[in-house]
Amino acid sequence: QVQLVESGGGLVQAGGSLRVSCAASGRTFSRENMGWFRQAPGKEREFVAAITWSGGWTYYGTSVKGRFTISRDNAKNTLYLQMNSLKSEDTAVYYCAATHQASELGYARSYDYWGQGTQVTVSS
Repeated sequence: QVQLVESGGGLVQAGGSLRVSCAASGRTFSRENMGWFRQAPGKEREFVAAITWSGGWTYYGTSVKGRFTISRDNAKNTLYLQMNSLKSEDTAVYYCAATHQASELGYARSYDYWGQGTQVTVSS
């Protein structure tokens, strides 16, 4: 079992920055590949970013590439998502997720464990 708790969401103006975090406990965090997803009202869950257990490989969704950065600190059992140049369309609940799978990390079905989400609202 892996328990994931997101934090750091809030209200930010368009063009601003925000960093959300995901604290992990339970099974060894450093062995998990991790991802961020988001879901806006009335829309399907969307892939945002993924990172391998070592942090050596990252992958981003098309809509956030160049603006968001995923990172992790295995010593602190924490995953991060730095969001810059935020747009109103980035407004959503952001979820972190964990998996042992090494492939298809851009798909929600690949992940075994999910956090409860944190709300990010970007005002225009």
